[in-house]
Amino acid sequence: MVTTLIVLLLVLGAAFWLIRQRTATQQGAMADAKSEARRWVERLGGAVLNLQGTNEASRQAMADAAERYTAASAQLEQARSVAQCRQVIETAYEGLYYARAARIAMGLDPGPELPPLNGQQRAGAVTETRNVDVGGHHYSAAPNPSDYNAHYYPGGMVAGRPVPAGWYSEPWWKTALVAGAWGAGSALLFDTLFSGMHSSTYDSGFDAGFHEGVHDASGFDSGGWDGGWNGGGGDGGWDIGGGNGGDNSGWGF
Repeated sequence: MVTTLIVLLLVLGAAFWLIRQRTATQQGAMADAKSEARRWVERLGGAVLNLQGTNEASRQAMADAAERYTAASAQLEQARSVAQCRQVIETAYEGLYYARAARIAMGLDPGPELPPLNGQQRAGAVTETRNVDVGGHHYSAAPNPSDYNAHYYPGGMVAGRPVPAGWYSEPWWKTALVAGAWGAGSALLFDTLFSGMHSSTYDSGFDAGFHEGVHDASGFDSGGWDGGWNGGGGDGGWDIGGGNGGDNSGWGF
């Protein structure tokens, strides 16, 4: 009886020690992740406070950067897991892309390259100016900013479709970001605006997959979007879709 009791106490003690060790490890990882997320949010905040647009394109880009800063700050306050901290970093990355775009629009040195956003490389980039009319409405896309094409998007997947990085006449993708889906006329807009564009990956698998109602494993996924965050689902109620938590501290604004 005594031996059995001793063994039982040893087992319980070992289990308690393992639980404490695991809790300490998780707490340490969370503290590191939150510190890293806070560093990127503060870096974005510095860019927002210290950079003011001088033309329509740069002012709009800085407004979007400020919007991402507000979102990232709120997410940081709510973050309760390492995954959520990575999502905060992704939002901060996106805001820094907008700040970088503002610098380009003002003719300033954009600084070093930023870490890629989730889905950004899949979406490609606008490489030529396009002007189209769809449903009686005029749309334009261009690789460079202007007073007309003053709305920047860093590139990524929006409600399952690739939106190339570039400058647009209006932020027509924002409706899908809020609703989580595109309207009935969006397929025609995509066909007209991006089809055949070099470096836009629209023709390299997505178009056929979308119209056939399938998504090939080598094509595009429908997971969220890269430039912000999705209020539904995710870990703890919000999700931005990934994020690179690496220490890319060799640059700044």
